[in-house]
Amino acid sequence: MRGEFISVWSETWREIWQPLIDLRLGEKSEIVPEDIFCDLYRELAKALKKTLSPVSVVDIIDDPVLSRREFERTSINDLSGERALVSFFEAAHSALEELAGDELANYYFNLLATFIDKFSLRYDLRRPCLLCPTLPGVFASLMRDLRTMTSQDPHLDALMKDFENAVRDLRHDCSAGRIKTCIQKQINLVEALGRTCAGITETELGGICNQLNTWPHNAMKSALKNLYGFASDYPGIRHAGTPSSALRGIEMRDMVAMSILLAGFIPYLTNQLSAEVVYRGR
Repeated sequence: MRGEFISVWSETWREIWQPLIDLRLGEKSEIVPEDIFCDLYRELAKALKKTLSPVSVVDIIDDPVLSRREFERTSINDLSGERALVSFFEAAHSALEELAGDELANYYFNLLATFIDKFSLRYDLRRPCLLCPTLPGVFASLMRDLRTMTSQDPHLDALMKDFENAVRDLRHDCSAGRIKTCIQKQINLVEALGRTCAGITETELGGICNQLNTWPHNAMKSALKNLYGFASDYPGIRHAGTPSSALRGIEMRDMVAMSILLAGFIPYLTNQLSAEVVYRGR
């Protein structure tokens, strides 16, 4: 689960809002209140890029027809970001519950849960209506933001593409040599990221680790240095290495483990990524 709401906002009308207003409640088949979008737009207005004046908001939410039209015409370009949109989806549940009770709010909850599953979004939906980032989503967000950041620098961009190409090459050949290349390319990228930090004069990752002041504990610094030591000493990754130190041949499990472990250290190696944004979105 790695996608974000803002990228599929245009799909919400068909998947959530239209089914919601088509719902009939109770034994008397009462339709959903016609002013439903008055309450929904009140919450959506808080997620807009352009802040509306209180008077403008009141004018819209006092008119059921206008509020629906403004809600329906809101596009991805009008929204301020993922975090604000998540807040809207959570607030919409409370608004619907207050408007028409548990049945409507629960139906909305189920529509939202189905939407998240269908589009593989990066959230777990918890009761009453809380959107919690998932671990796969956080990791995907980290790699996406890293790709965006490195694309702004020709050197980092080239190293990032080298690493990504090495990962893709494993699809056709997952030999030990290809796996070693994949690890080597990621080490090169991680090393280059560390060199961009202020005050860093060392050129190799071990020395860079010693100069960084981002560590919460020396054990974390030692962990990355040990991974670097593995890549430097294992035969054929960064250097000829020490053949006698290899306990076994390199395998796909090593590629998976090293890729995840090294990626996990990236927040310590650059100040250009916001951990808060990686977790919750922009």
